[in-house]
Amino acid sequence: MGRIVLVLVIAVATAGLAVAGPASAAELIDRDATGVQLAANGKGEALVTYHAGGALKRVLVWGAVNARDPVPGTTQVSFKLDYSGGYGKYHTKYWLHFTNTCTKYDGPVLPDVVASCKAADGTYWVAQDWPEPLPDLGFTPWLAAQKQDWLEISHWSGAVAQLEVGMHWVYGGRFQSIYGRYTYNERPVHGFGTTRLGAPTDSFGRLIFLDTFDSVYGAGWRRENSFVPHDPSGVFCYGFYTFDPTKGGYQHPPGQTAMRGPGVGTQYRLTAEGPGVTPDVGAIVSGLHPFDTSNAADVQLEQQAAATIASWGDKSCKTS
Repeated sequence: MGRIVLVLVIAVATAGLAVAGPASAAELIDRDATGVQLAANGKGEALVTYHAGGALKRVLVWGAVNARDPVPGTTQVSFKLDYSGGYGKYHTKYWLHFTNTCTKYDGPVLPDVVASCKAADGTYWVAQDWPEPLPDLGFTPWLAAQKQDWLEISHWSGAVAQLEVGMHWVYGGRFQSIYGRYTYNERPVHGFGTTRLGAPTDSFGRLIFLDTFDSVYGAGWRRENSFVPHDPSGVFCYGFYTFDPTKGGYQHPPGQTAMRGPGVGTQYRLTAEGPGVTPDVGAIVSGLHPFDTSNAADVQLEQQAAATIASWGDKSCKTS
């Protein structure tokens, strides 16, 4: 099996597996927020204050922590939100006398953090901001909604989800493929169904977003695609092939209907939505060179990847 490395934020690996910790937070609060401030009291509540759309906003958040394991017929935990800053819940200007008991954040290092807090009960609250709605297949955003940064909040204690990621080749070495497994408390993260376009249809389903760096699409990071971890293994795999932007539900700019990809880059970044209200997790892995059957290291990497995927018990991912 390939070498497995445990890190706390963005992981980098050239071979074997990289295990990464948290990235962006899990539940959407607003879009294009600025000046974000976060406070929490001893009652399991947080008050998020920020500007958006030219207005000052105050959101009271409560009612959830961590995540449930996926069980058919149940629902995942989620926050209750009061966009009047507590007036809707308490019928008073609650934000004026909200007692902030937060201390300095000392949890895992997270990317995209705009505010963070350790509550008196030892749980963590974090506000993070990232461009989740970028268009797939490397297109430059052309709609306002695609350019938005999403402000998300997480609330957790103990362990966060883990995203294991590795690279190999498929179809006799013709294509690069990224594979991995998504777990929380050592149990698979997955939902129970998707739409025909691959979007989760239940509250346990989580998308994993894949970006490619310095690829055929252009310089810097571009969104390649998104997908869900498999039910029930939490395993995922994605091949870098050529795609038709007019099929499969992809958005594309008017008139740009030519085939796209393969989106092979020098690096690949994955960001997975956190289960429940736990933080999202992310990893970065280096791209591969063309497969060489006479290169012992390439052959060994393929063997390691096949052994790892087989050990996870998921037969839907191609192993060679």
